[in-house]
Amino acid sequence: MKKYLSLFMVMVLTLGMLAACGPQRDVQEEPADQGGDDATEEVAKPEKLKMWVNDEDKQKNAIAEMVKSFTEETGIQVEVTPISMLDQVKNLALDAPAGKGPDLFFQPHDRIGDIVTQGLAEPLTLDNTGDYSETAIDAVTFDGDIYGVPQVVETYGVFYNKDLTPEAPETMEELMAIAAEQTNQAEEKYGFLMEAANFYFVYPFFAGYGGYVFNKENGAYDAADIGLANEGAVKGGELIQSWFTNGYIPKEITGDIMNGLFTGGKVATVITGPWNIAPYRDALGDKLATAPLPLLENGEHPKSFVGVKSWMVSSYSENIEWATKLAQHLTNTENSMYYYENAGEMPANQAALTDEKITGDPLMSGFAAQIAHGEPMPSIPQMQQVWEPMGNALQFIANGDNVQEVLEEAVQTIKDNIAASGAK
Repeated sequence: MKKYLSLFMVMVLTLGMLAACGPQRDVQEEPADQGGDDATEEVAKPEKLKMWVNDEDKQKNAIAEMVKSFTEETGIQVEVTPISMLDQVKNLALDAPAGKGPDLFFQPHDRIGDIVTQGLAEPLTLDNTGDYSETAIDAVTFDGDIYGVPQVVETYGVFYNKDLTPEAPETMEELMAIAAEQTNQAEEKYGFLMEAANFYFVYPFFAGYGGYVFNKENGAYDAADIGLANEGAVKGGELIQSWFTNGYIPKEITGDIMNGLFTGGKVATVITGPWNIAPYRDALGDKLATAPLPLLENGEHPKSFVGVKSWMVSSYSENIEWATKLAQHLTNTENSMYYYENAGEMPANQAALTDEKITGDPLMSGFAAQIAHGEPMPSIPQMQQVWEPMGNALQFIANGDNVQEVLEEAVQTIKDNIAASGAK
């Protein structure tokens, strides 16, 4: 996921020019109960369903196996086409009106607002929302409607080297003590590192004190209400600034630098995501462990951004009910565990997420625990206007500028950018 992250953050609404209106139907269809066999038996069964999957080898191979049982149960063939998640929306906008698109496609939830705005996805009626984590369902809900069947959840947490710190830091005070004791920049040794000028990773330290991106009420975001310069956000910004002021984190830190130092055994703790499990494990072996983010001084859990990848049904599909049933099949407990074991991604299915294979895994358990304290990254199109101003603000904060003034300027820039984009 990490390799897609930066592209998601900087993506703007350039696809708007390609957007086609959603398909026009002569008769408005009432959505059927899409979770049970009786509901789908009332709908003509297609001979084949088409789905686009992400083109990562482990993911597409796992899905190819998972659809076999759906075919055995229903008699419906499933055509699986690997296409990068980054290209699927563009291709859908071009291909679907010509009848060349899929019934089902796979996307991160933070693109749902853009996808819905383009009229490319069908709202879904699910009778099994309780099968998924509450955070996952919240993430795939846009303007009160559900647009995705969640497959994967992910967030970030603490990795630590047990040779350098035998126990995970449970509080920020403990983490700062590790940083103070083990940091020696001259020797490139550190107690604590993270990409502290990257808004995606530091958001928890704004949110944990009461900051927020967009206020959310009754399931809807208010893009005019931005909480990134309120009292809590300023307090979080001052905490982040102290890491640079105290010399715990170098201003030039990048993900690559951090990863190299950690795998080289020179860093006690880092904050990053599960996409780094494989290289970290290869380097550190049994010395590696994970934990949720440490408690803040106010006793609150830092609220990390949670990403959800889900199956979405094309508005141009002629098999909406059966496509939804396929998505539910892929995300049931059994298939969610198969996907976790073979693709290496945490399941959104609640029973699978709390399975002892995950909760007892020393490398995945920390992230599974942090999911409960996270919140979905906003999925409205206006979110695209947040990343650059906040990234710039964090650079100024790292350089010692007044935190409140910097954040106020960033919020004003975000508002100006939203107005210029035409989004409301």
